[in-house]
Amino acid sequence: MWTQRLMWIAWPAFLMAGIMEMAVFAFVDPEALQWFDQPVSLSRQGVYTVAFFVFWVVIMASSALTTLLSMSPFEVNRCPVPEGERPLDCAKFVL
Repeated sequence: MWTQRLMWIAWPAFLMAGIMEMAVFAFVDPEALQWFDQPVSLSRQGVYTVAFFVFWVVIMASSALTTLLSMSPFEVNRCPVPEGERPLDCAKFVL
């Protein structure tokens, strides 16, 4: 179940990071970028790579939050311990 959810998060984020990369760098020249009034010391490919991974992580965080908010209360409150071994403060819901 968690592997499936991870793919729901990672794969669409990967595709959107690629699209965002193309959209941003259609208008921005990587060699013209500056960081604290200093030129970025990375090559064009380095800027493309770093930007892609930053876009991917940000979009994955957004997708993960969406996936988390789509979980039912029973999934969130479910106790992973078998019923006979549960501590007193463990949720009483069983799926």
